[in-house]
Amino acid sequence: MISNEHKLLAQWAMEFALRNGSQASRVSLYTGFSSSIEVRDMKIDKLQQASENGLVINIFVDGRYGSFSTNRLNKAELERFIKEGINSTRFLAEDKFRTLPDSSFYYKGGGVPLDLIDPSFDSINPDDKVGLAMKVCEEIYGKDKRIISSNGSYGDEKSFKYMVASNGFEGESANSSFTLVGNVSIKGEGDARPESYWYDSSIYYNELQKDGIGTKSIERVLQKLGQQKIASGKYAMVVDNMNSSRLLSPVIGALYGSAIQQKNSFLLDKQDKLVLGSNVTIKDEPHLVKAEGARYFDNEGVATTPRAIFNEGVLNTYFIDTYNANKMQVKSTISSPSILTMQHGMKDVNGLVASLGKGILVTGFNGGNCNSTTGDFSYGIEGFHIENGKTTQPISEMNVTGNMITLWNNLSEAGNDIRKSSSWRIPSLLFKDVDFSGL
Repeated sequence: MISNEHKLLAQWAMEFALRNGSQASRVSLYTGFSSSIEVRDMKIDKLQQASENGLVINIFVDGRYGSFSTNRLNKAELERFIKEGINSTRFLAEDKFRTLPDSSFYYKGGGVPLDLIDPSFDSINPDDKVGLAMKVCEEIYGKDKRIISSNGSYGDEKSFKYMVASNGFEGESANSSFTLVGNVSIKGEGDARPESYWYDSSIYYNELQKDGIGTKSIERVLQKLGQQKIASGKYAMVVDNMNSSRLLSPVIGALYGSAIQQKNSFLLDKQDKLVLGSNVTIKDEPHLVKAEGARYFDNEGVATTPRAIFNEGVLNTYFIDTYNANKMQVKSTISSPSILTMQHGMKDVNGLVASLGKGILVTGFNGGNCNSTTGDFSYGIEGFHIENGKTTQPISEMNVTGNMITLWNNLSEAGNDIRKSSSWRIPSLLFKDVDFSGL
């Protein structure tokens, strides 16, 4: 955690900037600890431990803005560092829109504890960490003669942050995370080298899935053997919960203040309008206890609040930070979402597949892009042909194309299989009438 000594140091740095020519300032002080272990073919390939401390100061001088960071946390060096930062900022172009948020928007404290740090973090035996990475690799190694490489990795991290601003904000946060990953590549037909992975992550060590990570990764890669193209056409498309967020990302990106201000968003001027399908409700729920992404304030200190982003397809809000709000002369909201949730259906990915006579299950995206202004997209995909409610031919080297607004208006059903390890809790999704190009 951040010590009282470090909190006092951050406060002193903020005040020192004010005494030496800055009209406003914000200081963030952070500390973190991490470890990572990688096992390749049952041999330890990497073992790393790290700790870091740092300070970031935002300086507002004569209508100009500068941001500077350092890991040297003694007053003598900070004095020189801050003075140099102030002098450097005076040479920057004036930008009157750079300000601290209105203090009325700040998080003022309160709320139930979010419980985002594992109290057992420091007591976990290092040998157990190595053992977990070894176990993942062991579930892969030697299980099939076509395996080229087998990797298991373990990682953990805890971090603490304290932030103070000259117009009245003070807040701190703490987070921990644990991750297990299995990676495998195999020899396919000809020069093909299919790869796949599986992972789990958790805020708490005792909730981390410790069995089956490697087994799942090899199951996924073996399913890719014999990949081919199928005929071009319109298909129902199921996207599994490992990849469904990829299709939401351009939609959320189109809501950021920077995109709106630059008129580089296909959702420009769409607030309070029916944009997506009436069965699409997406919320930001920042205060879920023990949930990845939970927080009471954003990187400016602005208080988070639960909000519906899309309510039955109607766009309710944009993500507008202070800078872009000032530029557009509108009220700021929040700089970014915290935890995205979506309405659940009744089926998992297998149930969605079983409901189709014909379609394509997408289990990976390979390159491609989405035009931020128009919403038109084209992505390479891999997955499986669906026939009579079952996956059959593995497919690859096909493209899915369309428009994001059209696609989300064609959402038929959302699954019930969210991955709680992600801050984007998006289940498997079923879309109708999607264009695929192949043979």
